[in-house]
Amino acid sequence: MPSYSIEAVDTQGKKIKVDVEATSSQDAIAKLRSRGYKPTSIKEKVNNQQPSSASPSSVPGSQPATPSTAEPVAKKAKPKKSFTLFESVKHKQLALFTQQLSVLINAGLPIVRSLKILANQMKPSLLKNISATVADDVETGSSLSESLARHPKAFDKLYVNMVRAGEAGGILDVILQRLASFMEKAEAIKRKLVGASVYPAVVMTVAVGVVIVVLTFIVPKFEEVFKQVGTTLPGPTQLLIDVSNVVKSIWFLIILLPIILFILLKLYMKTKPGRLMIDRFKLNMPFLGILIRKAVTARFTRTLGTLLQSGVPILEALNIIKGAAGNEVVANAIAQVHDSIREGENIAEPLAQSGIFDDMVINMIDVGEETGELDKMLLKIADTYDSEVDVAVSSLMSILEPILILFLGLTVGLIVLALFMPLVSLLENIGGKTGGKF
Repeated sequence: MPSYSIEAVDTQGKKIKVDVEATSSQDAIAKLRSRGYKPTSIKEKVNNQQPSSASPSSVPGSQPATPSTAEPVAKKAKPKKSFTLFESVKHKQLALFTQQLSVLINAGLPIVRSLKILANQMKPSLLKNISATVADDVETGSSLSESLARHPKAFDKLYVNMVRAGEAGGILDVILQRLASFMEKAEAIKRKLVGASVYPAVVMTVAVGVVIVVLTFIVPKFEEVFKQVGTTLPGPTQLLIDVSNVVKSIWFLIILLPIILFILLKLYMKTKPGRLMIDRFKLNMPFLGILIRKAVTARFTRTLGTLLQSGVPILEALNIIKGAAGNEVVANAIAQVHDSIREGENIAEPLAQSGIFDDMVINMIDVGEETGELDKMLLKIADTYDSEVDVAVSSLMSILEPILILFLGLTVGLIVLALFMPLVSLLENIGGKTGGKF
């Protein structure tokens, strides 16, 4: 009967290595799982002495390799890597990868086999290349978390540390499932925020474009008519013509100025004082500031709750969140919380001092600490604020739509009024000279 060398995680989270005699790799995995162990890799021993060069993650259900078939298995084609120079890993793609990896591991497939399956079925992409590389690293003896940490562009500190916690606790499939759920909800919040800001940005851009076209091409035509008639121009009309002349003379600056300001703002945001100032402005913006605060609260509580639920120590979890906060003001608040907890204080008081989080959030966290269920309380807060973000987005859009329509109507109305005031005056003069008869 063939013998298999299997690496697994026992019920206490310790890594073990055992030899199992079984009719197939699937039977060997089933025997080990029946003892409560979670296999991470499997190698068939050739002649019951040396592990064969077959993949550590032989497909469950496949026929056991013999000495005559060991070599072809060793030369099994690896996932082909594609050329990706400037490509990045999308969050949606990474969430799907995490979900599928969780399902495969939960089904009993070893990690290496699971990674290779995912790499083979992916379309050419950066994540496909990384998955194949990670599979090779794990196959040569590295842990999954160590292999993932070598690719920070795809897997951030939060991802790597949660995987490390899952490996240590022997619940990698459960942790990956939580991580996938976390990423999906975080992406949903991001889409809502982007959706709330895209509509007004597009409307304002179109409005500015229309005004520039009117001032550049239409107003000069009216100016020529007014000069030929020789009528005296009202103040609003003269102001509109003066603005039109300025726009025609510096149109290139009007195009370049926003681009220059955008570049300067980006450079300023690369400095710590710049990030701090911009992020503080975001939190205090009218309308959008409330929405951003709710989204920040949901992100912070869900990330911390997920990390704590996965077994990551609170100080390490706060360090991870601080680096992935995405807001310098929030990162500073988290750093203060970290220092306070290290000195023996609780988490609620320094959070309250930051002034970022609502009283309800502080009180619920305080209750969670007292009851010993901080992780569950944090996730409940996150669910609550996710719902509030939905409501806030809907409310914001319902408020912005009439305001933008009113703004556009006033802008166009004032331009039309300024252009037709001289014409009305001219018609009145003509009517007076002819006694009202044409």
